[in-house]
Amino acid sequence: MKKKVTEVVAALIWDGDRFLICQRPAHKARGLLWEFVGGKVELGETKEQALVRECREELAVTISVGEVFMDVDHDYPDLNVHLTLFNAAIIEGTPKMLEHNDIRWITPEEIPQYEFCPADEAILRKLQHENV
Repeated sequence: MKKKVTEVVAALIWDGDRFLICQRPAHKARGLLWEFVGGKVELGETKEQALVRECREELAVTISVGEVFMDVDHDYPDLNVHLTLFNAAIIEGTPKMLEHNDIRWITPEEIPQYEFCPADEAILRKLQHENV
């Protein structure tokens, strides 16, 4: 039986030459792996609305959502995700760790130092190539 696809959104938030990454809580699936802030799109939400809500819930910031940076389809053992990563900017607030184990601002050159969720691999390759 084919698993249904879960629509997920994430934000690529820049601060100068660094972008924000978040470490998943240890008790969650893919615990302690790094990812972009975001989450599932709920019924009746647009992707942009979901992303604004997730950033408020997880980081206590208000963002403005820009263009789509990349779309990724990934099959995990427990779910299939269609991930849409948007360029985004913080318009209000300073990121706080409300849900994550840790949050960091890193440059594309520092990507290899972190272990990311598998769905993010293609995105990270694109980030590294665009900043070479």
